[in-house]
Amino acid sequence: MTDEFAIRYEPFQEVIVMEYTKFQTPDHLARFLSVAAGGKPTGIYWSEGVAFFYYPISATTEAATKALIQEKRVFWAFVSYAIMPEYRPVIETKEKIMVPVIDMSQSSLFKKVATWLKERSEA
Repeated sequence: MTDEFAIRYEPFQEVIVMEYTKFQTPDHLARFLSVAAGGKPTGIYWSEGVAFFYYPISATTEAATKALIQEKRVFWAFVSYAIMPEYRPVIETKEKIMVPVIDMSQSSLFKKVATWLKERSEA
């Protein structure tokens, strides 16, 4: 038995977004998520001035698993987002729906996705 042990970082090479929707404000995004999640608590991610939430496609099929492991591709069925220039830890709507916001600005993946979403809203 050897004591050799390795840790290797292999980031995703591609995120494939199947559908995306821009909301006019972070409040509208929070309302949508509250309804979509059936009133259950859920959080929103924030990076690069964009608040967003995504629904991943499960890697339970052989094809999805192959794409995930071998090709470093991940599939997101749907992304909803709103421009939110400044980070704030909670979005509170006029209906008093409170949605936590997670600052993911340290994640290169989330930074790239946020930048891509911001480009979509400027087009």
